[in-house]
Amino acid sequence: MIKVVTPSRLHLTLIDLNAEIGRVDGGAGITLEYPGLEISATEADNIEIIGNSLLAGKIKKAVQALLPTGKGIKLHIKDSLPDHVGLGSGTQAALSAAVAVNRIYGLEKSIRELAVAVGRGGTSGIGVAAFEDGGFILDGGHKFKNKGSFSPSSASHVPPGPVLFRKNFPEWPIVLVIPQGKGAHDTEEVDIFKKYCPIPLAEVQEISHVILMQMLPALIEEDLESFGKAINHIQTVGFKKREVELQSQPVLDIMNYMRDNGAHGAGISSFGPVIYGIVGSIEEGKRLQQETQRMLDESLGGRVLLTKGRNRGADISGGLD
Repeated sequence: MIKVVTPSRLHLTLIDLNAEIGRVDGGAGITLEYPGLEISATEADNIEIIGNSLLAGKIKKAVQALLPTGKGIKLHIKDSLPDHVGLGSGTQAALSAAVAVNRIYGLEKSIRELAVAVGRGGTSGIGVAAFEDGGFILDGGHKFKNKGSFSPSSASHVPPGPVLFRKNFPEWPIVLVIPQGKGAHDTEEVDIFKKYCPIPLAEVQEISHVILMQMLPALIEEDLESFGKAINHIQTVGFKKREVELQSQPVLDIMNYMRDNGAHGAGISSFGPVIYGIVGSIEEGKRLQQETQRMLDESLGGRVLLTKGRNRGADISGGLD
């Protein structure tokens, strides 16, 4: 039996949706210790998936892309990520299934090769890199001549971009607010890229400046105040600004409340509606967790978790080595 336990991730921002100097996408993200996805798999005569039906379609598609002719697999989803909320469930589910097939049938493919096979990482490489190594990740996007368009990963077929920078994330607690409901996905997501891209070059330059000269130094120096300022800044510019503007008022109210009541930085992950706030202590985190849970209970419903960065990738056990 193969067992795969994967992390979730925060997607902090896409960097360049202008492409004037030849590259597109790029992004920054943080791998999370919790919530995650756990699957177990065994060899079978056909494809059988037990568990979360929301991710079953993605998992089935992934195994079909890799299974040797005439072979099957039985997959049991034991713990699951919510779908289309900004935590990267699609990539984690597809890669988990791909790794299981890879191990059971001795395909000897790398994680990056599996990502290409199952069509993940075509816009953001954060989810693939989170599965590989965890931590804080900065990826370098794609050559625009190869990708040819501004589009989400679901509609892109290029390999994941290169990891430019990876570092262990400090032990800063993260308050993770998961409202009920879903963010933009599928055709809606494609339409948003078409509507807003290309992003003005000046905004791309501003994001790049904040990441290079504020976010990364703050991470290396473990300066939470400066890191939080960078998080807050990137909510107001570039493609992230458009993602924030698409959120419901209760989501925006919670993000602003977190920022005003103990979180050094607060933002929306990917297309949302997940909101995250980074705090300086477990005590602050628990207090903010309780307060934002109350706000959720009075508005959208959902749950609030207290988590932290995860500085390793997926845990994979069993099968061929």
